[in-house]
Amino acid sequence: MAVIGLGLDVVELPRARALLARHGERILARTLTAEERRYLDSLGDPAPAFAARLAAKEAVYKALQVLPGARAVGWREIGVRRLPDGRPEAVLTGRAADLIAPHQVTVHLSLSHSRDVAAAVAILEG
Repeated sequence: MAVIGLGLDVVELPRARALLARHGERILARTLTAEERRYLDSLGDPAPAFAARLAAKEAVYKALQVLPGARAVGWREIGVRRLPDGRPEAVLTGRAADLIAPHQVTVHLSLSHSRDVAAAVAILEG
């Protein structure tokens, strides 16, 4: 298997906090899956996890751009799930899942955040 796509994104935490303060429920409903929303609801401070998920979605979206039709993928068709060991897993649904199905690819995802930024790297392997 070889790397066929790579995506990287960084989101500043102040920007994520501002989005949450300004748009609240509307931005969460527009960008997150139900599973992601439940996870954020369980946190005292959801901003770092929100920023990490925005970065992850954008990184996966960028990695998918090597496949025809990838521009049609929406925010909620790329999700992030925490595995029991704490590692993040990209969960693709809808058009995103349909896009990768014929190509037999795997999406690898890494997330990190500090006090100021959240970052994500996505690798599409196939």
